[in-house]
Amino acid sequence: MASRLVTTADALPARIQAGDQGAIARLITLVERRDPVGLQLLSELNPGHRAHTIGVTGAPGSGKSTLVARIAEVYRRDGKTVGILAIDPSSSLTGGALLGDRIRMASLAGDPGVFIRSMASRGALGGLARASLDAVAVLEAAGMDVVILETVGVGQAEVDVVGATHTVAVVSVPGMGDDIQAIKAGLLEVADVHVVNKSDYRGAQRTVAQLRDMLRLRHRRSGQWNVPVAQTVAETGEGAADLVAEFARHRDWLERTGEIDSRDRRNASARIRWAAQDLLADQIRRRGAEFDDAVSRVAQRQLDPHSAAAAFIRTTGPSRARSGDLARSQARAEP
Repeated sequence: MASRLVTTADALPARIQAGDQGAIARLITLVERRDPVGLQLLSELNPGHRAHTIGVTGAPGSGKSTLVARIAEVYRRDGKTVGILAIDPSSSLTGGALLGDRIRMASLAGDPGVFIRSMASRGALGGLARASLDAVAVLEAAGMDVVILETVGVGQAEVDVVGATHTVAVVSVPGMGDDIQAIKAGLLEVADVHVVNKSDYRGAQRTVAQLRDMLRLRHRRSGQWNVPVAQTVAETGEGAADLVAEFARHRDWLERTGEIDSRDRRNASARIRWAAQDLLADQIRRRGAEFDDAVSRVAQRQLDPHSAAAAFIRTTGPSRARSGDLARSQARAEP
């Protein structure tokens, strides 16, 4: 029985590289749980190509999910495969994703060239689940041409999306109290493309003009990317094809200037830092009694938090999964 389970888990990388959506979903689930078997299988994947990763962020209610669906439809008409990672708020009861984005993307259901996954943010800064970067690697290994990360829309901390994608689209809409939500959220500097969605609403042209004026005031270096302002109406799909063309233009600029390699290094740095944080947190949890003692000493003002954390880092050794944990992990990998 154990041998069959190991064989089943070992087959996942080959099935993923063949585009098996069930295998893709299973490995993302294992990675999201920080399962030892899933993390081992992740290390065995060979993407073989570089997907164009696109981050879509902006204020809640700006129509990001509908817009992402329209963008995916354009890519599919062009014959490209698309992976969508919709980072949902975590349920306060279960910690799981609320799945709202998948409901709004129902028009893509059944398309074998589209993979959609809702992931719980679980309180991660920047609206991104920590596992989302690993999920991107899974989708690259599956041969996806484009991977889109749609974030929760949580404000200033959402600039962390920059550490996960090649191209960042910041979505604003007119008539939500502030003409430029991107300014309030601190996202002006983040965008590679600004998108004014619901551009059929009153005040849309004013929003576009203000964004362009602010972009003109930025100090631009020679050869720097000239951030465009695109207009869309996600409900009807108007402007979606033009937006995809802007993404392609930005991808061309990244490759022509070599900036794409710099962004890949930045993304790799984020993955290492997040993985290190996860490993350290897991190892600290395994030392429950010591951690509880440190908590008591900090609460009683006998020890400061920085010294307590430094002590854990100094004394934490390499992570080793117990054999029982590994067997249970292999069982969870079974179809």
